[in-house]
Amino acid sequence: MKIANKDISNGVFIIAELSANHGNDIQIAKKTMMAAKEAGADAIKLQTYTPDTITIDCSNQYFQLNQGTIWDGRTLYDLYKEAYTPWEWHKELMDYAKEIGIICFSSPFDSSAVDFLESLNVPAYKIASFEITDVPLIEYVASKQKPVIISTGIATMQEIDEAIAACKRAGNEEIILLKCTSSYPAKIEEANLKTMQNMKATFDVEVGLSDHTLGIIAPVVATTLGAKVIEKHFILDKAIGGPDASFSLDPQEFKAMVDAVRDAEASLGKIDYQLNEKKVKNRNFSRSLFVVKDIKAGEAFTKEHVKSIRPGHGLPPKYMISIMGKTARYDIERGTPLQWDQIN
Repeated sequence: MKIANKDISNGVFIIAELSANHGNDIQIAKKTMMAAKEAGADAIKLQTYTPDTITIDCSNQYFQLNQGTIWDGRTLYDLYKEAYTPWEWHKELMDYAKEIGIICFSSPFDSSAVDFLESLNVPAYKIASFEITDVPLIEYVASKQKPVIISTGIATMQEIDEAIAACKRAGNEEIILLKCTSSYPAKIEEANLKTMQNMKATFDVEVGLSDHTLGIIAPVVATTLGAKVIEKHFILDKAIGGPDASFSLDPQEFKAMVDAVRDAEASLGKIDYQLNEKKVKNRNFSRSLFVVKDIKAGEAFTKEHVKSIRPGHGLPPKYMISIMGKTARYDIERGTPLQWDQIN
């Protein structure tokens, strides 16, 4: 599967999530994009909504945040008014992304956002965790025939199945499911990364991780478990503040994550039992059978005469028992590697 010019089968697709980390300043947003590029991100992801497309301006009990989040005490409308990325920025930011060579796409939160993003020819779409139950939105996104990345943070297995079915009804099978823990920040012990492997086996799609834990351990472990996509919130400087700053990585932290993910990828390598030149050479340091006490022709080999020691120039140690009691074909000096032509 390709997202823009990136084939995710050739390496983990690493997304820097801009989210609300722009401080309501487009120049900060651009500097953040450049910093993400320099830190090794493959893509920068926006979020496309307005307070009025995602909720209503209402302060009754239903719209108050009081679920033990870092945003408790605010209304949904107030939070999204601070966090949203102005739509008038999108084209300029996406043009800038092309200029600096980083992929840019977004999460739409309603059909009007999809239509708007289509006008900008985004290369992929991301469905946020809290939108996974909006089956009509998912089907509409999938109908655009571009890769659909779906976070599963609040979903049951049935809801994941329904989201995938919505994509397939639209004729789109370019689906990536992201394991996600919808806590901000999430505890590392709640990451449950083994679920990612089960999602791949159960739903037969590519998988990855949308990570809200602090630090970089979860993305690295996810890579070793087969993640094809890693998404992490990114901020130019935590001093900018904002709703997502506390669980976002700064450029140095993000680069450390990218480097660790790439090292994890490299360490996986391939299934290989072949002995290359270096391995063959290193076999000289393995054990083998050596004569450790002078032995005369016709004399029987005993454990006093032969030992398994380093280096590896003699017969393999597995032949030790079968050699005991046999006789030397000729005189052999101590320190000589034992070979078959020395044995009667």
